[in-house]
Amino acid sequence: MRCGPRQGCPPGVTPVIEALQETSRSEAQRASETVEAVYRSESRRVFATLVRLLGDFDLAEEALHDAFASAVEQWARDGVPANPRAWLVSAGRFKAIDAMRRRARFDTSLVELAERLDADSRTTLEETDDGVEDDRLRLIFTCCHPALPPDAHVALTLREVCGLTTEEIARAFLTAPPTVAQRIVRAKAKIRSAGIPYQVPSRSDLPVRLDGVLRVVYLIFNEGYSASSGRLLTRADLSGEAIRLGRLLIELLPEPEALGLLALMLLHESRRAARTSPTGDLVLLVDQDRSLWNRDQIAEGMGFLERALSSGQVGAYTLQAAIAAVHARASDPAATDWGRIVALYDALAQVEPSPVVELNRAVAIAMRNGPSAGLDLIDAILARNDLADYHLAHAARADLCRKLGRTAEARDAYQRALTLTRLEPERRFLERRLNELG
Repeated sequence: MRCGPRQGCPPGVTPVIEALQETSRSEAQRASETVEAVYRSESRRVFATLVRLLGDFDLAEEALHDAFASAVEQWARDGVPANPRAWLVSAGRFKAIDAMRRRARFDTSLVELAERLDADSRTTLEETDDGVEDDRLRLIFTCCHPALPPDAHVALTLREVCGLTTEEIARAFLTAPPTVAQRIVRAKAKIRSAGIPYQVPSRSDLPVRLDGVLRVVYLIFNEGYSASSGRLLTRADLSGEAIRLGRLLIELLPEPEALGLLALMLLHESRRAARTSPTGDLVLLVDQDRSLWNRDQIAEGMGFLERALSSGQVGAYTLQAAIAAVHARASDPAATDWGRIVALYDALAQVEPSPVVELNRAVAIAMRNGPSAGLDLIDAILARNDLADYHLAHAARADLCRKLGRTAEARDAYQRALTLTRLEPERRFLERRLNELG
């Protein structure tokens, strides 16, 4: 029986129809929310597997979006599958095969590729969840291949492994978005033209390739631990991904610096809950509630640090982890062994000299010897113009000037830092500091 505005409906039918329509809308909304949640948590895993199956970055990206578009429609109608990731991988690959068959009318070279992919279309769950031989680990080694320029390693990994936008990557590394986009395009073209394999290197080649991968994992963690821009101070998805990749690396090759990097990430990550207030404002290390620090992560990080130190091969990541460990051991700010931290920064400056290491050492010296000693060092760094556009250098200088009562200089330095930061919690913190100065 049909009813409508002209025919009218028998008594009691209209409420039933309205209830069914409301149920349908609710199911569609739930399915849409589920797809969004799965996209946030699984999209880069799905993408990495599609790269392996399709052998091309751009084809995999297109298949990824097609798969999620299908999920919005089909999951609302049929329900969410038991294994959403496997469903998305399968849907993405079939979408790619269909697209290649349509294009094959104009490009006959795609016919063979579509047939090969179709013949190998029975991907099992085990193939997408294969332990240490993880698709994202394959992807990161491809993105960090030595045939690609070093600046492309970071841009390509952050874009393809972590899903950052070109604009986010550009802001993170003070680079123009078109420059980043060009690096990514050229790197993809190089991978395609040079036939760079999508695989984890052999064990004999792995140690040589590891340094570049560790550097990229470290930069990914940094973007997650202290975001380059936006509303939130941290991005737990990125730091969590970096830690997961760090674990995979030490399973594959437990080299001292891989252990040191994982220790460093865990020790820093342990402070996440204390680094922001309930309203999302920045809380400095000296003001953090240390009862909120994650003791399990601290204990695990200390264990990896001990393993790294016991090797006798102490590199930059291990030294940074040792600095984080000094903070982790201190029950309160007054108990911090700043002399030990300065000594570790001295060692780090020998192993990996940089203006940022100098800046951090200057802050540690200010904590040990007083603000005047640290300010002299920071002024020397800025006089060389090394960190002129680095907001944290100006914020550190402002803080030391404030402690010394040099209010006008502090105000100017806070203003300079404020013009350079792109992160809202940091902006609010600097504005509060300025207001405190009157």
